[in-house]
Amino acid sequence: MADTATAPLLTSHKSTKPAKAPSIDDMIETYMGATGSVQLLKAILVGFAWAFDAQQVFIEWALNCGGPAFVSLPASSFFAGCLVGGFLLTTLADSVLGRKKMLLVSLVSMSVTGVLTAFAPNVWVYAVLRFMAGFARSMIGTCTLVLSTEIVGKKWRNVVSLAAFFCYTFGFLSLPVLGYTFRQASWRNMYIWTSVPCLFYTMLLYFLVQESPRWLLVRGRKKEAIDTLQQIASLNGGKSTETSFSLPEMFTLPEDAGTSSSDIFATLQTMWERRWALQRLAAIMTAGYGVGMVYFGMPLNVGSLGSNLYLSVAYNALAELPSNILLMFLMARINRRSSVVAFSVAASACSLACVAIPQSAAAARMAAELVSFVATCTAYNIILMYSIELFPTSVRSSAVGLLRQAMVLGGVAAPVLVALGRERSFWSFGVFGLVIGSSGLFAACLPETRGRTMSDTMEEEEERHEAAIVSCTGALSAVVSKNSDYNLV
Repeated sequence: MADTATAPLLTSHKSTKPAKAPSIDDMIETYMGATGSVQLLKAILVGFAWAFDAQQVFIEWALNCGGPAFVSLPASSFFAGCLVGGFLLTTLADSVLGRKKMLLVSLVSMSVTGVLTAFAPNVWVYAVLRFMAGFARSMIGTCTLVLSTEIVGKKWRNVVSLAAFFCYTFGFLSLPVLGYTFRQASWRNMYIWTSVPCLFYTMLLYFLVQESPRWLLVRGRKKEAIDTLQQIASLNGGKSTETSFSLPEMFTLPEDAGTSSSDIFATLQTMWERRWALQRLAAIMTAGYGVGMVYFGMPLNVGSLGSNLYLSVAYNALAELPSNILLMFLMARINRRSSVVAFSVAASACSLACVAIPQSAAAARMAAELVSFVATCTAYNIILMYSIELFPTSVRSSAVGLLRQAMVLGGVAAPVLVALGRERSFWSFGVFGLVIGSSGLFAACLPETRGRTMSDTMEEEEERHEAAIVSCTGALSAVVSKNSDYNLV
């Protein structure tokens, strides 16, 4: 009687449907939501890969003492390698290798290439090795960001992402320190001291960090996912018995789970077949192109400001700290879409100001450049976190990888513009300002994701997209109807 008393008087055919199976995100939050300190430290350890990544990206500043061709050739070769590697390797982390293996392979390859670069006999071999280094490190940033956010609960995603950004700043900041230390020695020491420690770090990562359980589940590897979740739950203080992990047997795997790994470009095809996914990818890559051009180009352009080279690079490295600290307090509160647009426009205005300010006012130009770089760093970090929330687990690494390649594509053009800008600043600061300002506006075409849970399959994200369209259409119809009634009155 108690059941009938609480049952609704009117029922429909919907009530006879079985309860919806829990999603992967529901299960992950159940067993990983209460992230413990040990697991959090592991995620931060993954994020430290960005320190070594930053060292390889910005190490070219040491060549500012050379001529324009000597500066631009190795730097452009490096970014060209990043671009080629990104497009060829971007789907491997979603298909064959997974997040962890792809990260380990990339770190080892980048380190070995860095050591070989220290023995380059001439600038041409040096440029080829820089291309290989760029190719090897093309997936480090993507795998680091995706893996670190997928092995913790929702509450800690912003924290581990910001930790990775701080590690990136640390790696960038270490370069002027190393450069000043070896200012009387050969530049080859820079590559030895940035490459060999990375090899030891990779070994540490291999033994301590697990593969992403989200990726394992999406690929249909449930037994490995359960083992991984047991390890994480035990670190979080939970019970790791077999009975406590009955939920993975209950939820329904997505249709594309366990897809044959032989087709490594299946994730790209999945996005290509869906108009909403293609529109999101095109918009965020366009915005990323402008942000990347300024982000990678500004540090190379410090020699044009007429101040001390070591201090200029240190200032640019330190300029990332205000951005990271700002995001630490605001990331959970700010809208992603409007923030990308606002910071891109601010960076544009300050970069154009560097053209207008006379060269005799070196301090004012440096201040405008630093403000522009802070705004660019903030937009760079937000747009990366934005991309993680825009795309589901099944294609997340590929989507973030393509975004990063769009940023790198901007970086490929940056050294050439910097070389041209030594004669006329418009070709560097002026072009930087125009590109980041116009491309950043494309972020306005994207949906807002603040506070949302992460989707795991394309079908799940498509349902959200369609529901948002229906909601907007309904709201618009209500407004039109209200206005019509008002006009009739």
